[in-house]
Parts: sequence; structure tokens; C-alpha cells
Amino acid sequence: MNMPFVYPTVLLAVYCLLALLAALVGGLLPMLVRLTHTRLQLAISFVGGLMIGLALLGMLPHAEHHLSSPTRAAGWLLTGFVVMFVLQRFLPFHHHDVPEGGPSEPCGHTHSLAERSARNLNWIGVALGLSFHSVFDGLAMAAAVVSDAHYQGTALGLGAALAVILHKPFGAMAISTLMAVSPASGRTKWLVNLAFALVTPLGALLFFIGAGAFAREHPAWLGAALAMSAGTFLCIACMGLLPELQFHAHDRVKLTIALLAGIGVAVGIAFYGHPDSEHSHSAAQPQLEDRGEPDTERGDHAAGVVAPNGWSV
Repeated sequence: MNMPFVYPTVLLAVYCLLALLAALVGGLLPMLVRLTHTRLQLAISFVGGLMIGLALLGMLPHAEHHLSSPTRAAGWLLTGFVVMFVLQRFLPFHHHDVPEGGPSEPCGHTHSLAERSARNLNWIGVALGLSFHSVFDGLAMAAAVVSDAHYQGTALGLGAALAVILHKPFGAMAISTLMAVSPASGRTKWLVNLAFALVTPLGALLFFIGAGAFAREHPAWLGAALAMSAGTFLCIACMGLLPELQFHAHDRVKLTIALLAGIGVAVGIAFYGHPDSEHSHSAAQPQLEDRGEPDTERGDHAAGVVAPNGWSV
């Protein structure tokens, strides 16, 4: 048995399990904690700030790197924004309102089919965008762990794993919070939470079956998808979530603080712990650059350690 291969595989499996559990816990919180009117508005404001921060500080910069063009990245972001805007225009969105008795049925108000569909559209859009981004979390985590196995002493794998594990609950919480104001059934909420929790381990698995090489050869496709996801996030936040600050003047200070807290979490993820952030790569890149082109003895190792966005780690 090849121990150099088994070691990173087992370690990565442990990291993936922890990331899965973290996402499950984050997704369960809005289901287990009773969402009163105030709690729900605070949670939605927090999610709005988180979505804006992730879009502008996480997805868009990565998309720009993949596309090698700020203009193209902005164009795809605009495409995602417009697509979601048009969908929401056909499915009119109304601001969230929750009675003390439950999160989905405001007192004395019957939701139209269009409004229920719009609320479904919001959580589905966020779930798809976060799931796509989570695939890259898994890819990057796998690349970093394998890199540590070949070039020891960087602790890149541990840092990547901690970053993913610590911010997974926030993504799951965002999806569950939006589902709380949708007509989705309890069973659907549980299944969506489980499915989202499995995405990061799936991304790690994809790394081992060749997705790392595909990302290196086709960075433009990945960049376009990331930028469109960023545009979708911005549209959902600006049209469906941030209006809470306008409609609830009595809780204006609380909601503003919640919004800023969401942005703060996104800033922390983007600058202090994302597994494929620039500072993570700068620490590992010189190890390969100093060696020049890989020789025949190192070729297999070097070829197998490629981050999902095409950077060598």
C-alpha cells in the first residue's frame, strides 16, 4: 500500500467529515431555534450582508483571476444579476414578514403563488450559488492537503481545512434562514441541508478524479460561473434582503448591525482564511517556481498538486 497517498487521503476524509458536520449544524440552527419576527429580520439582514461580502470579496476576485480580465468578470457578474432580476420581475418579490407564531404565515395575510415562488427562488438561488462555491472549497482543500504530503512544512492543508470548516455553518445558515420564509416543507429543508453539507466532500472527491486538471485547462468556464454566481448573490441581497432595513424602521439599528456583521464575516473569510486566497498561494508558489519545469522524477507529483483555479500549490 502506498503510504504517501493513503496519508493525505485519510486526512482529507477527516477534514471533509468535519466540514460536513459543521454545515449540518449551521443549517439546523434556524430549524431548531424559534424564529420570531425580530430574530428572522436580524437573520435575514445578516445573510444579506454575508451575500454581498461573499460576492464582492470572494467570488468576483476569484472569477477575475480565472478570466484574466476585470471587464469579462464584471460582464458575467452583470449577466447573473440581470438574469436573477428578470426572474424576480416575473415572480414579484415582497418583503419578508413573520408573525410571532411561525415563520411562514403572516397574520391575516395569504401569500400569492407569485410571492411563494419568489421566496423559493431566493433560497434556491442562494443554495445553488453557495453549492457551486463549496465545490471549490472542497477542490482547494484537497489540493492543499495533497500539497502538504509532497512538500511538507507549509501547513497549507490544515489552514485550508480550518477555513472551510469554520465558514461552512454560515453558508448553511443562510440557506436555512431563507427557506424559513418559503413554503418549503420540513422534509425539503432537511434534505437541502444534507445535500449542501455533502457538496464540499464532493468537491474534494472531484479533485482526485481529475477536476483539478480540468480547472487548469479551462479556467474561463469556471471564472464565468463564479462571476454569474456573484451577480445572482448581489441581486438577491439588493432586491430581496436589504429592503428589510427600509421596511422595519423600528429595528433599524439592530438590522444595520446585523448587516455589518454579515459583511464582517465575509471579510474575514476573504482575507483571513479562504483556502484559495492569495496569501495561501504566495506561501506555496515559490517552492515550485524555484525548481522550474518538473523533471521526470517529480512530474507525477507536480501534476497532481493543482488548485482548482489552476494555481500550483
